[in-house]
Amino acid sequence: MSTIDLPALAAAPAAPITSAGHAQLGLAVLVGIGVIVLLIGSLKLHAFLALTIGSLVLGAVAAAPMDKTIASFTSGLGSTVAGVGVLIALGAILGKLLADSGGADQIVDTILAKASDRTMPWAMALIAGIIGLPLFFEVGVVLLIPVVLLVAKRGNHSLMRVGIPALAGLSVMHGLVPPHPGPLAAIDAIDADLGVVLALGVVVAIPTLAVAGPLFGRYAARWVDIAPPERLVPERPSEELERRPSFAVTVSTVLLPVVLMLGKALVDIVVDDPADRVQRVADVVGSPLIALLSAVLVAMFTLGRAAGFRRDRLATTVEKALLPIAGILLIVGAGGGFKQTLVDIGVGRMILDISEDWSISPLLLAWLIAVAIRLATGSATVATISAAGLVAPLAADMSTTHTALLVLAVGAGSLFFSHLNDAGFWLVKEYFGMNVGQTIKTWSLMETIISVVAGGFVLVLSLVL
Repeated sequence: MSTIDLPALAAAPAAPITSAGHAQLGLAVLVGIGVIVLLIGSLKLHAFLALTIGSLVLGAVAAAPMDKTIASFTSGLGSTVAGVGVLIALGAILGKLLADSGGADQIVDTILAKASDRTMPWAMALIAGIIGLPLFFEVGVVLLIPVVLLVAKRGNHSLMRVGIPALAGLSVMHGLVPPHPGPLAAIDAIDADLGVVLALGVVVAIPTLAVAGPLFGRYAARWVDIAPPERLVPERPSEELERRPSFAVTVSTVLLPVVLMLGKALVDIVVDDPADRVQRVADVVGSPLIALLSAVLVAMFTLGRAAGFRRDRLATTVEKALLPIAGILLIVGAGGGFKQTLVDIGVGRMILDISEDWSISPLLLAWLIAVAIRLATGSATVATISAAGLVAPLAADMSTTHTALLVLAVGAGSLFFSHLNDAGFWLVKEYFGMNVGQTIKTWSLMETIISVVAGGFVLVLSLVL
């Protein structure tokens, strides 16, 4: 079995791989992913350790020198954390300030006060979409569940009629819109423009949310008719506060980084002159780091101070925001290491060589690869990072727009059919008091609809842009 020289492949990525090499690399990918699936699904090992072990197995089966496999993994881990780690941390701080200050509750209460019985599902989707921008999915679920249960109980609504739109809003944002970890990692791996991904992500997210949220919620409510489990209604964060920020200020703060990053993308399109002073300023102000850092600093005053937080309370909030993301950073980093190992042993070139003979859209191929990894591992983030590493070479000759669509295709595929090996499946099941069958008929099917609809919109956009 021949030895694969990692640096040589990296230096000359265009070198063709023999058919024997294809077979060996294909086996290595299957075994590597299989090990990750076994460790996460059956042995319940933490995803960070599973990805680390899977990367070493991948290199070993591909007959790559172990020292170079380790070097590939560590360099991929380091570059991924360097690229997205600070952004994930800033997003976590912004989300924590939004929750603890009562800003999220203010958005919820304001929108619900203006919603009628008929528009309530749409209001829940809007709420989830807005507060889901800076919040991780799990945090958003914990934050919104009390609202969903209270609305269903007090308004005599079907729990699924209002719950599915809320879950759809959080899931769509998680899979398609930065600064969530998956999209950020895919942008870094594929080297896409974040502003363009953000803009197109919002374009895809809105109709996807409408279909998978309020529209699908009608049918989910007929299939699963359950009462809100009162024992699961926790206290809302703002109940202990004497005051909280206004609706307008809260929404403006949440949307600030989005506006700054979209502004940069717009200036890049209109001006398109790197030497122009306006574009240089926009490139700095609209960079993800500055946009999110600005939003965090602004939020300390508009959200924290408005809620009566003093310096010590603000410091505590920031500290509490950073503690839970350690595991997320490690998983994202290890996913980047696995991605880099895939790239360095030549899997990307293998996919390019094989796909040349297929009459299949690169975007559809990216979606299918993400779907396969999602079904196998149960993790949308792992699926996004791994699939992005596999399909990154496909972006070499793509335009900026189509590179962004490649990121969204991966993100859409990563949401396909959440089932028993996904932690989110059990989180939703327990919070809504459903059994496994009911969860599959509602949550799992909703995730599949999001994946298919978003993937379809990405393909449509690729034909017109």
